[in-house]
Amino acid sequence: MFFYPSIYLNNVKEITIELLNKNNIKGLLLDVDNTLIDFDLKILEGASEWCDNLKQNGIKLCILSNTNKVEKVKKVSKELEIPYINFAKKPSKNGFKKALVLLGLEAKNVAAVGDQIMTDVLGGNRMGIFTILTKPLR
Repeated sequence: MFFYPSIYLNNVKEITIELLNKNNIKGLLLDVDNTLIDFDLKILEGASEWCDNLKQNGIKLCILSNTNKVEKVKKVSKELEIPYINFAKKPSKNGFKKALVLLGLEAKNVAAVGDQIMTDVLGGNRMGIFTILTKPLR
């Protein structure tokens, strides 16, 4: 059961306010690699507008990444104007716990979003977080 996401989508832009409201989600923990950026470090087209729309509707966002390349995460964080936690060691619970504190939300009101079952989905499910698996960008 820990390996199954709550839902599976093509990319983050399919996460709508309606979907979040339906599932009582107030915050998103976003993976970076192959979820927000591709291997060429290009951010998903339309991601900035998507983030802005969510923020305008009261959704809190945080990048939760396993990468130890802080400059890469910092660049995406700055462009999208959202906080980040890098070297999260997903599926360990520690990074998720830090992100929940940062957002000021309970696990039941947060969704973990990413392209990897063994890190994003497994880690989120272990925390009782709604999980959204996306297709890898490339």
